[in-house]
Amino acid sequence: MPTKRIAQIVHLKPSAVAAYKECHANVWPEVLRQIEDCNIVDYSIFFDNDRTLFATFKYVGEDFDGDMQRMKANPKVRDWWALTDGMQESPIPGAVGSAEGPGWWKVLDEVFYKE
Repeated sequence: MPTKRIAQIVHLKPSAVAAYKECHANVWPEVLRQIEDCNIVDYSIFFDNDRTLFATFKYVGEDFDGDMQRMKANPKVRDWWALTDGMQESPIPGAVGSAEGPGWWKVLDEVFYKE
């Protein structure tokens, strides 16, 4: 199965910039372990000072939906999402959080790739 590259955006609340950077300098070990266990590699989040967060990662597993359900089922990951979602504003209409609803981060379409 080929590697699946995923890019996403979400907006950061102006009051949360420092706290967001701080918590991501010390991501909880349980969250990092779950990311790895769910076949996600090469994961980065970028900030553009205009409140947009841009995330990119590669999925190297065989069951993306199943792995994302396993991620969602982890109580520590859900606590992390509750913490970080509170610092963000989703561009998805009707979004309520990373753990529920139509999604929180907006997935972007890839229009060009050159390895």
